Amino acid sequence: MPQLQHISLTQAQKIIVLQQQLHISSKAARGERGVLQSLEHLGYIQIDSISVINRAHHHSLYNRVKGYKEQHLNQLQRSGSIFEYWSHAAAYLPMSAYRYSLPRKLALKNGEQHWFKKDPKMMAQVLAEIADCGPMMARDFASATHTNSGWWDWKPAKIALEQLFMQGDLMVTERRGFQKVYDLSDKVLPADVDRTVPSTAQHCQFLIEQYLQANAIAKAEHFGYLLKGFKTSIKQQLQLMLEQGLIVQLQVGADVYFARAGVEKLLKQKLSRSKVKILSPFDNLLIQRKRMQQLFNFNYQLECYVPKPKRLFGYFSLPILQGQQFVGTMDVKVQRKERRMDLLHLHLHSDKLAELLVPLVREIAEFMQFQGADSLQIEQLSAVDNKVSRGQLQSFKQQIMQQLAG
Repeated sequence: MPQLQHISLTQAQKIIVLQQQLHISSKAARGERGVLQSLEHLGYIQIDSISVINRAHHHSLYNRVKGYKEQHLNQLQRSGSIFEYWSHAAAYLPMSAYRYSLPRKLALKNGEQHWFKKDPKMMAQVLAEIADCGPMMARDFASATHTNSGWWDWKPAKIALEQLFMQGDLMVTERRGFQKVYDLSDKVLPADVDRTVPSTAQHCQFLIEQYLQANAIAKAEHFGYLLKGFKTSIKQQLQLMLEQGLIVQLQVGADVYFARAGVEKLLKQKLSRSKVKILSPFDNLLIQRKRMQQLFNFNYQLECYVPKPKRLFGYFSLPILQGQQFVGTMDVKVQRKERRMDLLHLHLHSDKLAELLVPLVREIAEFMQFQGADSLQIEQLSAVDNKVSRGQLQSFKQQIMQQLAG
C-alpha cells in the first residue's frame, strides 16, 4: 500500500471547487453541448420546484455553462440526450447513466414500496391511455376523486403516473411550464442506449467514479448519499479499487478521504481568490451539508422548510462563494412583473468588505440579468458574530447600490 499523502484543508478546498467546474474556463463548450458536458461531468443536476428565483436546475447550470439558456436543457431532454429520474432527489441525468437507474426501477416494479400504495388497475388504465393517445400530462386525466390541496391529495391517475415513472414504464419527454409530460419508455429511449442491468459491484464502482469525478475527494459515506442498501458494497468496492490503484487515499487534517489517482495535479491550476459565485441551495457542491461544514467550515441550512418565526437568514438564502471560501448568504426574491430583484437579507461571513465589494457587485449584476431583473432593492444586512458594524454595513449597502447604478 503506497504511503498516505497529506494535503492541507486549503488545498482540499481548491481541488473541490476546481473539480466542481464553478469557475468557467474560456475553453469550455457552450450551449447544449456545454450543458450536456456539465451534466456528464457532475452526474446529475437536482430539480426543484421553488420559483422565487429561476429554479435550481437552471441556476446550477447557469453557474457552469457560459451563456446558458433554459431551452438548452429542454432541447437535450426532448432529443434523448438526458433524462429525468431520481438521484438522491429528483434530477436531470445524462443518458449515459441510464442503466444505473435500472436497479431502483426494477426493485419498485417487483414490489418495493414507493410513496404510495400501488393501484394496478389505475396503472394499467394510464399505460393504455398513453399507448393510445401519446404523451400526456397529469391534468389530461379526468379521474380526480380528491381535492388538489397538497402532495398527499394527488388524484389516482397522477399517483399512477408517478409510480409508472419511478418503476421505469414511463419517462418524462419534456416539461411544459413545470408540468411533466409522460410517454412510454420504449418510445423515449434512444435505440443505442445501454439497457443492461449493472451488477452491484458495477453499480458501486460507477457511484464511486462519478462522485470523485464531480467532487474530487470523499469519505465512504458520501458515495451512496441517501441511497439504501449500498453501504457495505461501496466499502468493499473501495477496498478493491484501492488495491487496483484506481483510487488513492488522502489525509486532510485528521480525516482520510478517497480520491482519483493524480487529483493533486489540480493544485497546479489557477483559481481566482476574488471571483464571486452566487450558488443555488441545491447546487451539487452544497448538497451534503455535513461535508461542507467539515471541509469549508460552512454551516448552512436552507430555511424555506423552517417555520417563518424561526428563520434567521430568510426563506431562500443563497450561499455566496468567493474563490474557495464562503463569505455569506443572500435571501433573494424576484418580482417578475416589476422586473426587480429584492435582496431581502444579505448576511456576511467576511469582514473584508473592500475585497468583496467589486466582485460581489459584478456577480449581482450578472445574476440580475439571468433573473430578468432591471433593478435591485436591498432590505437588510447583517454579519456573523457582529464582525462588521452597523455603520460599515450601511456604507457597504450604499456602495453596492452606487456601483450598480454606475
